[in-house]
Amino acid sequence: MKTTLRFGLILSLTTLFFACGESPKSKSEEVVNVYTHRHYKADDELFSQFTEETGIKVNIVNASADELIQRLETEGADSKADILITVDAGRLYRAQSKDLLQPVSSEILEANIAPEFREKEGHWYGMTYRARIIAYAKDRVDPEEIKTYEDLTDPKWEDKVLIRSSENIYNQSLLASIILAEGEEKAKAWAEGIVANMARDPKGGDRDQVKAIASGEGDVAVVNTYYIGLLLNDENEEERKAGESVGVIFPNQDGRGTHINISGIGVTKHAPNKENAIALMEFLSEEKAQQTLANVNYEYPINPKAEKASILKTWGDFKTDSVPFSKLGEYNSQAVKIFDEAGWK
Repeated sequence: MKTTLRFGLILSLTTLFFACGESPKSKSEEVVNVYTHRHYKADDELFSQFTEETGIKVNIVNASADELIQRLETEGADSKADILITVDAGRLYRAQSKDLLQPVSSEILEANIAPEFREKEGHWYGMTYRARIIAYAKDRVDPEEIKTYEDLTDPKWEDKVLIRSSENIYNQSLLASIILAEGEEKAKAWAEGIVANMARDPKGGDRDQVKAIASGEGDVAVVNTYYIGLLLNDENEEERKAGESVGVIFPNQDGRGTHINISGIGVTKHAPNKENAIALMEFLSEEKAQQTLANVNYEYPINPKAEKASILKTWGDFKTDSVPFSKLGEYNSQAVKIFDEAGWK
């Protein structure tokens, strides 16, 4: 290309660029705005590493998932959010059904995340997964007595079952999985059976249920796996003792498998920095970041190249419930209705 022609082309492109009201951003101006429900040290470490490697600053807005979803609705097209990160597929489904996420495709995401851990059109992708297991008092319970979630409704466990409230999304998704597997009638019978066997009115988080086992308030609890890992590795001795007092049962291994759920991430519908958002999602899906999430937060990595944390390896492999995550969201309202009918506070 002759020099005069090349200069003319560059001049035309430059004129067009500025005519569009744009100006090139320096790396120091690049940002990605993250609305996240997660509040873990591992996430903060990874956001810092992403900035170091790319020069893209990560701005964080931290709140509950429901607050973030409501904020996205209120902000509409004026929202500065690029990414929504939350826990539990039920909330991802809720955000998608409110048209707050946009589909994205990426060869990196599709290579790192198996189809069962992502929404089929790309509205959200899994970051990690966790199993909702049964924790039991090592000194008072024979684990051979409990094989399924349904076993917890046996009268022998009256006044011994600890679990969070029915407002908790983890429990709502667990009940949704039971509706899908067994139907509404059996799901309602399960909820009523758990209410009849509760050691106390539901209160606190999953850590609190384990600590209540340690104090003798109950003998068994339904909790997510990573809370056990966090307790066992806590700096506080009392927290570690609580974690050491319980064993782990993966329920329904001879049937549908143990209920699992995900932490997930999606690009918001009006993301002003979409390319940066996808870059961050790809970064979080890579083996190195997945290993950090596994080792620091004791979640199961989505990327199969990353290894499970040591404590999770000691619990062994297990069969997982293969119900599609989007179905958990679809059946959420039925689960909430059944909880109300069963008197689960």
